Amino acid sequence: MAKQPVYLPQPSPATAVGSELQGLTLEGDPLSTQVAQIQQTLVDNLHWVQGKDEQFATAHDYYMALAHSVRNQLLQKRIRTAKTYAQAQAKAVYYLSAEFLMGRHLGNGLINLGLYDTMRHALADCGLDLDELLEREAEPGLGNGGLGRLAACFMDSLTTLNLPAVGYGIRYEFGIFTQVIHEGHQVEVPDKWLSYGNPWEIARPDYRVEIKFGGHTEVYKDSAGDYQVRWIPSQTVMGIPHDVPVPGYGTDNVNLLRLWKAEAGEAFDLGAFNAGDYAGAVANKMMSENITKVLYPNDETRQGKELRLQQQYFFVACSLQDIIRLHLRDHGSLNDLAEFAAIQLNDTHPAIGVAELMRLLLDDHQFEWEAAWQITQRVFGYTNHTLMPEALERWSVDLFGKLLPRHLEIIYEINHRFLDQVKLRYPKDPERLERLSLIEEGPERRVRMANLACVGSHAINGVAALHTELLKQEVLQDFYELWPDKFTNKTNGITPRRWLLQCNPRLAQLISETIGDRWITHLDELKQLEAHADNEEFRHAWQAIKQENKWSLAHYIRDTLNLEIDPSSMFDVQIKRMHEYKRQLLNVLHVVTLYNRILQNPGDHVVPRTVIFGGKAAPGYAMAKLIIKLITAVADVVNHDPIVAGRLKVVFLPNYNVSSAQRLFPASDLSEQISTAGMEASGTGNMKFTLNGALTIGTLDGANVEIREEVGADNFFLFGLTTEQVAACKAVGHNPWFYYDTNPELKRVLDVIASGLFAPETPNLFLPILDSLLVGDPYMVMADYAAYVQCQEHVSRTYEDRDRWVRMAILNTARVGKFSADRTIAEYARDIWRVKPVPVGE
Repeated sequence: MAKQPVYLPQPSPATAVGSELQGLTLEGDPLSTQVAQIQQTLVDNLHWVQGKDEQFATAHDYYMALAHSVRNQLLQKRIRTAKTYAQAQAKAVYYLSAEFLMGRHLGNGLINLGLYDTMRHALADCGLDLDELLEREAEPGLGNGGLGRLAACFMDSLTTLNLPAVGYGIRYEFGIFTQVIHEGHQVEVPDKWLSYGNPWEIARPDYRVEIKFGGHTEVYKDSAGDYQVRWIPSQTVMGIPHDVPVPGYGTDNVNLLRLWKAEAGEAFDLGAFNAGDYAGAVANKMMSENITKVLYPNDETRQGKELRLQQQYFFVACSLQDIIRLHLRDHGSLNDLAEFAAIQLNDTHPAIGVAELMRLLLDDHQFEWEAAWQITQRVFGYTNHTLMPEALERWSVDLFGKLLPRHLEIIYEINHRFLDQVKLRYPKDPERLERLSLIEEGPERRVRMANLACVGSHAINGVAALHTELLKQEVLQDFYELWPDKFTNKTNGITPRRWLLQCNPRLAQLISETIGDRWITHLDELKQLEAHADNEEFRHAWQAIKQENKWSLAHYIRDTLNLEIDPSSMFDVQIKRMHEYKRQLLNVLHVVTLYNRILQNPGDHVVPRTVIFGGKAAPGYAMAKLIIKLITAVADVVNHDPIVAGRLKVVFLPNYNVSSAQRLFPASDLSEQISTAGMEASGTGNMKFTLNGALTIGTLDGANVEIREEVGADNFFLFGLTTEQVAACKAVGHNPWFYYDTNPELKRVLDVIASGLFAPETPNLFLPILDSLLVGDPYMVMADYAAYVQCQEHVSRTYEDRDRWVRMAILNTARVGKFSADRTIAEYARDIWRVKPVPVGE
């Protein structure tokens, strides 16, 4: 710690504390009483949970004591919530997601409990710094990007809206890797987020479930003489749930995130150990625990593919058994499961749930097929999150049959019955049958998981208006023509609690002082800010806050990377998962363009710009990793060239995660949302930038379309081909060489990269990138380059007019109300789940 506490009260007697059950009960207490109680609870947890006093306590001890204090208040609320839901016989949402990128818990818990400022005051009284303790928390990297962060925002909104819900996912031991940049290259290091324990979770071994893999099936007659199927597995694994309380804002409700850990049924073979086979003694433990070891293992190998399928089935099977247990506890019969349970599939990862629920109903609970199928279709909803064909998962039939033989039988039967219905509707259309089939024929037959999700769900939704239309017209066109009523749009949203109130407290305070604080749970209230956009004093205050945030980020970058950046320059930021369709490459080409221009005309006026990148590439994605190397190589040259000093800087911020995002969004001037039109489903980073007053440069892709509609075309920097133009260009034969030959500036940029300037020791290093651009250019980087560069010139001119820029920023924030996750969840609850709020205490 920076300084020792100057005062802490004496601990309560152990009998009064009840070990680690000591928590806060602050409702209605005056500030002085709250401060005293916080201090007392802190010292009690320091003594009785950590076993330390202030003389020997470390910073970690204080963090753990504080975390237990907050967690225990959440648990008190959770107990009341569970009782309220049970008494109300409430229908609940069960949200199945392979990712939950929750971010750090402590700050979010304090915000949602309304304790943030009080806690800061109470700790300062003791000589402790809340910010320093917040930094002690390891961030759980249980997601890769937008999918996991969306799930986290949705959990926040579900609780804030008092909707009964449980999020189900995987307790990855190592999560997404820690990204280290070594000599400009991404290096993946294990993310040891559990090294110091996790005070936010409670293991529930009494709710463990058994999960089967492999083996074979056999037919037998039950006591009534009916034929049944029994699955005889070759391997069993135990699923152990770990519960994390999820608070809402301004409510006593607390929902649960239940994450599953894989363990061996028999973790230790004493006989093998005594025989000297020490590795064999723990082989079963190692094999079982691998299932939840790492988020998204590299699936370039067959072993990797098998592990990913194991992961998906494991958490879905655990979750469905748990849902059935909860339902039978409260209702006694599964006949009415659909009346009390809405199960949402967050993309295709949990789609195996359709076959698994059928297996449980048919084999374990002896339902007839039609009754089981009716229940299954009524409980499941499917959210599609992608337009990329490779993300619509397909598993080899051989692999599927090896791991899940009973499920393959069930999928074949679902497919047979489904295609019989399709034949009646389209009797002379065999091509349609082939496209709709759950089984893709070919040299290697595959199970189409998106098709399974569509057939087995009563509702299918996209996540932005354009995305949903493209699903209807292209990706899932045959399903839309078959079942148009199943399809609906639910444009994504973000929680304003984390993405403004917590991450940008200065701006949040200004907004609340100006229009009140109802916007925290009713984001459309920000519309009132429009009336202040022309107020000079308000604009000045807005700009001063932005500048403070930029200084804070500059200090962080200096401390992290030993790199000085100018807070008065434009902060031009692109932070997202590294993928070719997101076109970080287009951004780099613009950076090289600016660099070339300055070198050619060093006396010309240039609007100073700091271009900041952040994002991780999948371990097996060679091209994305090479683009990271190009960014860092360009940065190395640009940042050390005295000719461009003070005019252009390039930053690649390693290990982009929720915590670094909370620093970046408030400090950004320009938001780069430049994906190829028709390839981004929605995006939520675009919403977070807009909420924090950054202006967007972007294409008409994903939620950009709706953001532009809301904030106004004059407050959005639009460029690039539309979805229809991209398709037309590809249809007639896209020729990237045309742009190279006819655009001297683009030619110069590519020639500079080809020359080896950015990789003098390995001059051919970036040839695969150049080949991709000049041979095919699948993401239309060459086609959009000129429009992008021209639009960036417009950005620079606008930035120089500070009054105009700030006014545009205010209007962006004022008009972002539609993109609250609260609105999105309310629409799901009304249109798909049919669930109603059940507030605690009413």
